[in-house]
Order: sequence, then C-alpha cells, then structure tokens
Amino acid sequence: MADPSFDVVSKVDRQEVDNALNQASRELSQRFDFRGTGTSIAWAGEEAVTIESETEERAKAAVEVFKEKLIKRNISLKAFEVGEPAVSGKTYKVSGKILQGIVADKAKEISKTIRDEKLKGVQAQIQGDQLRVSGKKKDDLQAVIALLKSKDFGIALQFTNYR
Repeated sequence: MADPSFDVVSKVDRQEVDNALNQASRELSQRFDFRGTGTSIAWAGEEAVTIESETEERAKAAVEVFKEKLIKRNISLKAFEVGEPAVSGKTYKVSGKILQGIVADKAKEISKTIRDEKLKGVQAQIQGDQLRVSGKKKDDLQAVIALLKSKDFGIALQFTNYR
C-alpha cells in the first residue's frame, strides 16, 4: 500500500468569485452612496477584475464591497491581489487579480519549512503549481498541516486529496 499523502494547493472556486462579483455589482447599483458615481465592477479577462468609478474614494469603497462579498463566500483575501487606483480620462480604474496556484519560489519556501521541521519520513515534492506531501504516518501529515496553517506564506492554502 502507498504511503499516506495530501496535496497543498492554492485554488479558488471561480464560480464563487463570480457569485461574489455579481453580488457586489448588484449592491453597487442599488446603494444610494454609489448612485450617480458611475461605479461598476466587471471581469477583465479570465482571472482579472476591473472596478471603475468617477472618484477615487468610490473606487476604493467598491473594492471594499467586493472584498466583503469574497469573505462571505469563504474566499481568502490572500487570493485577491488589488492594485492602486489609476486615472484613465475622467474615471478611476482599480485592477484586481485572482491568484491561482503556488508559484515556484513559494512552493520552495513551503517545502523548506516542512524539511526544517525534521519529521521522519515526510517528503514534499513540487508538482507544477501544487505540492505533494507524503509520509509514513498520518499523524506526521496532520502535524505538517497544522504547521502550514500556523505559518503565513502570503497565499491562500488548501489541503486536498488527503489519503
């Protein structure tokens, strides 16, 4: 029988983000403090979000509304990277990006953290944009999960395929 293992991934459910975006858009169109400010939120590609408004303050407030909707849908704010408001003609644009996958340097950092813990028989292998952690005992793997949850790597981590 194969050793127990699990995957460390950083994935966001696109449908949940789409629902959060639609809820934020609906709220922006209905709230009185956003009326007449031309504030809107929309997808700008596969993993990018654009927020537009006539004033910088309303653009920032619209970002906060979107963040609230993400939180309500159990999406970590670490998975949403937002830029600074930029002036484009008479409107302010804020670009945001939904982060998917673990980049190579973060995967190496997570792998090093696991190695530094010196748990017997636990290995971490980088597989594309995820990390496979395997070990002799399930207790060791649960200790690794607890360790990774206690550290802040700056990205949203999920643990899948635990077997």
